[in-house]
Amino acid sequence: MPVYNPPLRDMQFVLHEVLQVSPALAQLPPHADTDPETMNAVLEEAGKFAAEVAFPLNRVGDEQGCTLDKTTHAVKTPDGFKAAYEQYVQGGWPALSCDPQYGGQGLPFVINNFLYEMLNSANQAWTMYPGLSHGAYECLHAHGTPEQKALYLPRLTSGEWTGTMCLTEPHCGTDLGLLRTKAEPQADGSYKLTGNKIFISAGEHDLAANIVHLVLARLPDAPAGSKGISLFVVPKFKVNADASIGERNGIYCGGLEHKMGIHGNATCQMVLEGAVGHLVGQPHKGLAAMFVMMNAARLGVGNQSLGLTEVAFQNALAYAKDRIQMRSLSGPKDKDKPADPIIVHPDVRKMLMTAKAYAEGGRALSTYCALLLDQELHHPDEKVRKDAAEVLALLTPIVKAFLTDNGHISTNACLQVFGGHGFIKEWGMEQLVRDNRINMIYEGTNTIQSLDLLGRKVLGNNGATLRKFGKLIAALVEEEGVNEQMAEFINPMAYLGDQMTKFTTEVGFRAFQNPDEVGAAAVDYLRVMGHLVFGYFWARMAQVALRQIAAGSSDPFYTAKLQTARFYFAKLFPETATLMRTVRTGSRPLMDTDAALA
Repeated sequence: MPVYNPPLRDMQFVLHEVLQVSPALAQLPPHADTDPETMNAVLEEAGKFAAEVAFPLNRVGDEQGCTLDKTTHAVKTPDGFKAAYEQYVQGGWPALSCDPQYGGQGLPFVINNFLYEMLNSANQAWTMYPGLSHGAYECLHAHGTPEQKALYLPRLTSGEWTGTMCLTEPHCGTDLGLLRTKAEPQADGSYKLTGNKIFISAGEHDLAANIVHLVLARLPDAPAGSKGISLFVVPKFKVNADASIGERNGIYCGGLEHKMGIHGNATCQMVLEGAVGHLVGQPHKGLAAMFVMMNAARLGVGNQSLGLTEVAFQNALAYAKDRIQMRSLSGPKDKDKPADPIIVHPDVRKMLMTAKAYAEGGRALSTYCALLLDQELHHPDEKVRKDAAEVLALLTPIVKAFLTDNGHISTNACLQVFGGHGFIKEWGMEQLVRDNRINMIYEGTNTIQSLDLLGRKVLGNNGATLRKFGKLIAALVEEEGVNEQMAEFINPMAYLGDQMTKFTTEVGFRAFQNPDEVGAAAVDYLRVMGHLVFGYFWARMAQVALRQIAAGSSDPFYTAKLQTARFYFAKLFPETATLMRTVRTGSRPLMDTDAALA
């Protein structure tokens, strides 16, 4: 049977030893009193909920899925999902990082990020219900009117209500400028919305008393394209002025998608037939307002694959230690048994170490981004807030695309460790592969993330933000450049960092002459950047481990961290050389293919 043990030791290592989050939070007035003991206690309790409540429902959700009553349009979630959600709400988990003004606990987002990593390891499909609610909360908190905030935020904070984001339509996915859903203004200041949405995660369910849909639509006078999109809040049940629930609104589930994975989450076709909604933010500025939720979702999707990478690694490691098959090539290792455990074989170790390196590197990056978000929201210095926001914008597409691609690599590698048993449902590995596959697609496919990184975040400001991150690398190189023990980590990272300026300039110059060059280069470019960022964090983790060992620590955790860092730089990081070579071949081998694709 599958197992999951929350990786609390590694989380604490990243929090307290690598990123030193407590001193950083001390500079943020709302979080100045958040000490390590509080953070550790919250993580421990969050881990218990994930492992003991959410994780046992993962296979149940996959096998049962959700069911739709086409007469009432009601959706039933798998057995145990509703009770688990009630326990989640009673524990105060939805309120963890929400504003105390609306009933939140006011803890930093960096702690909430770990909660969601553990929940995603335990049960991604279930976690999407509260996860989307948090994004809706953030959007309304940033752009809602005082009345909207007072009405919706306390109930989203408590978990009494959940939220969704209704963007995609049957004829348009990422290209939202094509959407057709209409919003007609009414005499009372409300709007009536008519249209169809698809792929709406958690669009209908039985977990909460109401569902708060954030819907993109067009006003009658809207200009064409993305500049004509407005955002509306459309509750499942109309909400009275005193926040009591009124009659059913004209938005309902018309069908459930039949999916490859995440069966326990209701992915809905939503129909709007004169649904009453209210404008959020300014007319025709809805896409900008929705980007608050979309960016939060992109960080969240990266976290989903991080969670799946971790749980896949844990199960594959346990299996590799127990399963006996053949003898070690260098001679028997367990002479009392007819064969050796498969963990003695080099390629099995390569697959395990790949997942471990991608999980631990992803955790460091994801945590750093969560800290940047806390700084962007709460640092008293405007320059620090601006810099944090700029670097976070650079790293967001990397978190979304690099971590989900790595999750695909890792879950498949861990399934392979099981051999034929990995292909069988009872071991749980094939579900992790299927569940992860959506993460590379939604919230903007990984190609879209790559175009965003290269086109907007790098070339869009002539590499200014890239140079800001480069200063972090340069500072670490300056600090450790003469330390021979750090050479195997510092030198490859520094070399790639130096190459990136020239490499980016080459791509930019070709793109100036032919825009297709950006499309041809973007995916490989993002992966190179992903390794540069991972290399930076792996070097920092190795730095801490070496210092602890030099100080006399005999904790095997630090030895393991060094071994994983060495594996990463020796076996995974060199992928960058191949990727840079493929980028330099340009767009012609792709676009000069009319005969091949006829």
